[in-house]
Amino acid sequence: MGIGLEQRVVLAAKFETILPHLDERQRRLVLGAEARSVGHGGIRLVAQAAGVREATVSLGVRELESGEPLLGRTRRPGGGRKRVVDLDPGLRDALLALVEPDVRGDPMSPLRWTTKSTRNLAAELTRQGHRISAGTVGDLLRAEGFSLQGNAKTIEGSRHPDRDGQFRYINEQARAHIGAGEPVVSVDTKKKELVGAYKNAGQQWLPAGQPVPVSTHDFPDAELGKAIPYGVYDLAANTGWVSVGTDHDTAAFAVESIRRWWKARGSLDYPAASRLLITADAGGSNGYRTRAWKAELAALALETGLEITVCHFPPGTSKWNKVEHRLFSHITMNWRGRPLTSHEVIVNSIAATTTRTGLTVHAELDTGAYPTGVRVGDRQMDALP
Repeated sequence: MGIGLEQRVVLAAKFETILPHLDERQRRLVLGAEARSVGHGGIRLVAQAAGVREATVSLGVRELESGEPLLGRTRRPGGGRKRVVDLDPGLRDALLALVEPDVRGDPMSPLRWTTKSTRNLAAELTRQGHRISAGTVGDLLRAEGFSLQGNAKTIEGSRHPDRDGQFRYINEQARAHIGAGEPVVSVDTKKKELVGAYKNAGQQWLPAGQPVPVSTHDFPDAELGKAIPYGVYDLAANTGWVSVGTDHDTAAFAVESIRRWWKARGSLDYPAASRLLITADAGGSNGYRTRAWKAELAALALETGLEITVCHFPPGTSKWNKVEHRLFSHITMNWRGRPLTSHEVIVNSIAATTTRTGLTVHAELDTGAYPTGVRVGDRQMDALP
């Protein structure tokens, strides 16, 4: 997105200099040539930079690609069809009234309770007596500074007064461990995935008109079930380890994933390590209230001889957990648009995930049984080493 904005600024400066010296046909050809040089998305980019309709740029492209002599006439200044907004002075205000926040909109208008698409806005304006097309509505909205936007997750609820202190403590612990050459890992369970020919969000390049067929319903396959990826991300080494479970997301499964990482990778990368720092979310299989998580970690510490410290992020702040945006987000991007038809596809897609910053990922299938409902009593907690 940053590159598109930079291109648009450069093009706008270029067009501001040269277009006033050209006639109508010459302007179309210059814009069409620029759009062709940009490639995919060039028509929209050039139209926005020049402040003209996309149809004008498209016409310039077609004229260049037609191979016919480019004959035409130059309109007199002020010639041509008048813009609808100039012919209907009340149109702009009527449109802006429709796209105001709902609390200020007309409560009797059905548009208040439906998607404010350009088509619906054009229909409502026509009902009010303003004849306008959906494309012109889009042009007017862009001219007024509007754009297509989704919801933004920014409301986090009440903040605990000690939250910043918790983050500082986690950062200090991580810095101290890494500085001493001790491993620091961020852990979490990725979203469970249906295994089978189901729709997977995103797109991938395929022959035109040949999309991969998937099921119309997302009912879990009785045999394949779901895949449960549990990730272990090494902050210092920028490496990921993912165990893909097939049973339940329990504390035993979470610690077994960490155990597998330590035996296969961690103990080799940190042969002299005596401590291990784990950062995790406050809930789920590795939540701070989960006794089974503590009992399983105590067993792992006894088995490996490591002093294990766990730092939990405050509730509602999981997006700051490194495993989320340094590992899971890249896995999601890597398999986007690809149906996860088998556990093998899931494991191989995860293992093939890389980034330009050097991320490498190991993935393996864990077919072990991890029953739910396991209780850890007071006596067992008191007896933990």
